[in-house]
Amino acid sequence: MSGAGRPLALINARLLDPASGYDGLGCVVVTEGVLADVQHRPTLYAPSSDLLVHDCSGLALAPGLIDIRVKTGEPGAEPKETLKSASRAAAAGGVTTMVVQPDTDPAIDEPSVVDFILRRARDIELVHVHPAGAATRALDGRRMAEIGLMAEAGALYFTDADRPIVDSKIFRRILAYAKGFGRPVAHRPAEPHLTAGAVATEGALASWLGLPAAPALAERVMLERDLALAELTGADLIVDQITTEGALETLARAKARGVQVTATASINHLCFNEVDIGDYRTFFRLDPPLRGESDRLALVDAVASGLVEVVTSAHAPAPAEDKRLPFSEAAPGAVGLETLLPALLSLHHDGGIGLLELLGAVTAAPARLLGLPAGRLARGAPADLALFDPQAPRVIDAATLVSKSKNSPFDGRRLQGEVRSTLVDGRIVHGELG
Repeated sequence: MSGAGRPLALINARLLDPASGYDGLGCVVVTEGVLADVQHRPTLYAPSSDLLVHDCSGLALAPGLIDIRVKTGEPGAEPKETLKSASRAAAAGGVTTMVVQPDTDPAIDEPSVVDFILRRARDIELVHVHPAGAATRALDGRRMAEIGLMAEAGALYFTDADRPIVDSKIFRRILAYAKGFGRPVAHRPAEPHLTAGAVATEGALASWLGLPAAPALAERVMLERDLALAELTGADLIVDQITTEGALETLARAKARGVQVTATASINHLCFNEVDIGDYRTFFRLDPPLRGESDRLALVDAVASGLVEVVTSAHAPAPAEDKRLPFSEAAPGAVGLETLLPALLSLHHDGGIGLLELLGAVTAAPARLLGLPAGRLARGAPADLALFDPQAPRVIDAATLVSKSKNSPFDGRRLQGEVRSTLVDGRIVHGELG
């Protein structure tokens, strides 16, 4: 179905709209790629005769997920993941908008590469794809990239991805310059002199496993600097993947002072702790590394309270040959676009966090952060929708994932939640409405 085709009515659905706080039966009408009507009743009042009507039979209907931290291999490492395979994986997971990271080859550090990503996404015509621009040229941490030109070309925010920017003078300039163009800056809080060579969190488990480790304090040390510079410049800072209890305390104090900061957490750090490394299972080799259970629980509480506003998949594909190595030598990262929703739902089923609060962290909150029109069920909003069964049992089989790489820490895990259909601008890009 195209956006210009016959109007579509989805009725008898459980509407989940974090932006308005509504959780109840309802129906929507999709016309020319937008939501022409939203009614909080099972069936339409006075439906038009030209509508194509689909009964959702009580399935959940929510705004499509927005994932603001996705790595692909294109350009430069297409065997890991292409923009097309990542888009297909996103659609299968109910993700309708994704922001790709700039650590490609070449890096997304100039407007021509931003334009390349946007053109490729338009040609693929599956989900919305936006680039994040590099904060420094070639991600070298020393020379500021063309932030203004990339902002004009369509970069939504600026970051050096996994590479901390050590030079405080450069980072201050980046924050100030990005503020002038109304763009936030994302930064990984990790003090590199403390974390160099580490693959685990310092403690009894890392010592027992003989793994090079770094103290959890390394995150808090860098975060203190980042927040001080954000306060000085008045810029919008995104804390990229906060993971430790100590850093959360620092974040709370900064927010209380009025610092313009938004924190993100990866679904991996919300669902796993350092014990999951087990007997050197490299699918759990992540960056930042997995933390202790007290850190994980503090992070879950922070999402529930709204201290951490945005949850990401931290999708980072790695082929088998990069993972089937000794733990310290294996590539960090995990795929997550297809498992983001069921993993998030596990925090609701197992931890009792409100469903709207969790969905808000992947819909309304990232939309507000980046100024996107999506993330809500309202008249005039883009018809980016995820229709799913939140109770459907599912055993994750990494071999069946759409992503070109299969490095999922959820492999073999029992979850609940299955996406039945994904719509982008009113087009069905995954599943079907039968």
